[in-house]
Amino acid sequence: MWSGPRNISTAMMRSFGARADCAVSDEPFYGAFLAATGEQHPLAAETIADMDCDWHSVLRRQSGEAPRGKPIWYQKHMPHHMVGPVSIADMPDHRHAFLIRAPERVVASYRQKNELREPEMLGFARMRAYFEAEAERTGVTPPVVDSDDILADPADTLEKLCGALGIDWDPAMLSWTPGPHAEDGVWGAHWYDKVNASTGFAPPPADLPELDGDYARVAEACRADYEALKRYALC
Repeated sequence: MWSGPRNISTAMMRSFGARADCAVSDEPFYGAFLAATGEQHPLAAETIADMDCDWHSVLRRQSGEAPRGKPIWYQKHMPHHMVGPVSIADMPDHRHAFLIRAPERVVASYRQKNELREPEMLGFARMRAYFEAEAERTGVTPPVVDSDDILADPADTLEKLCGALGIDWDPAMLSWTPGPHAEDGVWGAHWYDKVNASTGFAPPPADLPELDGDYARVAEACRADYEALKRYALC
């Protein structure tokens, strides 16, 4: 699952992790991204120290057998992390799906957790490029789900997503145990407070937040890529 930050991506990881038949992994290329870019994200040093930061080594592991022999492996990936020698093109045996969210919501959430300097930090353009590359490679439109649709009707949207991925729908995906989970990255101590307090998906969001200045400009720069993907959303 390819997703930008602040996009209910961790809630989706919780949802798939609630399935008895599914292993999950949390942003496995994050350490490599931080080591390559020097970005001063919260807990960056701790993340680099805790993770495998070799792009090809991470790719080999993520392309191997699922942990604990599970038949399904949900991998949470961020397109803006992919600044090294590895891309979606190196994962031809994965089933790729795309999780999107209105850029105004992403910006409003991200600014509360980290400095936001430029639209590339949110990954919209690279996610659109990945979507288009995968559609061209396979001849099939990859599944796209919008966070607003998931929050408005989790059961229906997730059932459609499972169908598009060729796996059975499991109602266990609607709830999970609160608190940190064993698969969480060490950065969860900074980023995951809301999802750690949750036992299921949040209620549907209100109107789009009002932004001004540079924040409004970042959101506007991401809107065309978001709308291009939104056209293919399952709901």
